[in-house]
Amino acid sequence: MEKSKAMKRDSIATARLLSEALPNIQRHDGAIIVIKLGGHAMSSPEAMKSFARDMVMLRQCNIKPVIVHGGGPMINAMLEKLEIPTEFVNGKRISTPETVDVVEMVLSGKVNKSIVSAINGQGGRAVGLSGKDANLLVCEQAAGDLGMVGDPVAVNAKVVFSLIESGFIPVIAPLGTGKNGETFNVNGDTAAGAIAGGLKANRLLLLTDVSGVKDADGDVLTNLSAEQVSDLTDKGVISGGMIPKTQTALDAINDGVRAVVIMDGRMANACLLELFTDYGAGSMIRA
Repeated sequence: MEKSKAMKRDSIATARLLSEALPNIQRHDGAIIVIKLGGHAMSSPEAMKSFARDMVMLRQCNIKPVIVHGGGPMINAMLEKLEIPTEFVNGKRISTPETVDVVEMVLSGKVNKSIVSAINGQGGRAVGLSGKDANLLVCEQAAGDLGMVGDPVAVNAKVVFSLIESGFIPVIAPLGTGKNGETFNVNGDTAAGAIAGGLKANRLLLLTDVSGVKDADGDVLTNLSAEQVSDLTDKGVISGGMIPKTQTALDAINDGVRAVVIMDGRMANACLLELFTDYGAGSMIRA
């Protein structure tokens, strides 16, 4: 009897939450949401299954997710297995031609297809591709001594639009092609920002393993303007690994993305929490 009462209470609470989510679902109706997947959300089969279910939920609500994923730990594991040495400069991998072959194999192969399979396993229709397909990401070699690391200079988003309008969930590996057909390794956040800009997405969600952008006292700032981000960076409040993420946000906004959220991907159902509730799950940056 007590178990039955508890189940009824849970069901009532679920129904209430769904009802309260309606205004937010309506607000995002038809929206393109680019999601950079990495960190905790890719750390286990259980986390991936939860993320995949959330993506299917979004699509069912006529919200159009586009996923750009990372895969650094998987790349490191494969390079170690193949006994290929790895070097980093300021936290960025030096990508020799030999390394890029492994990066492409891991990202476009095992990682991409595992995400596609997880989404399809939850009843969705996901399609995997990389930034090389249909020249989605055209790159130039990044400055510095990083080897075959690319900076996107053009985004040909037609293939992604075609997939979205056909009801699919695109899952994109962060690789790019050069003007001479060479393959470039592209930072996952950078690729997500460029693709979001090319799609003029309503929102870019950067899933991280931190709670968001913090002020000088260590408190999360839930709403920021681009001007405030620049000011906090100049003052040294935004520093270290957060700088590339906020720069990605600023670049995406300049390219036409309405808002970027640097959010805590360690939270269960983080994307639903951000989009379907008034609570949010990180720091929103607007123009």
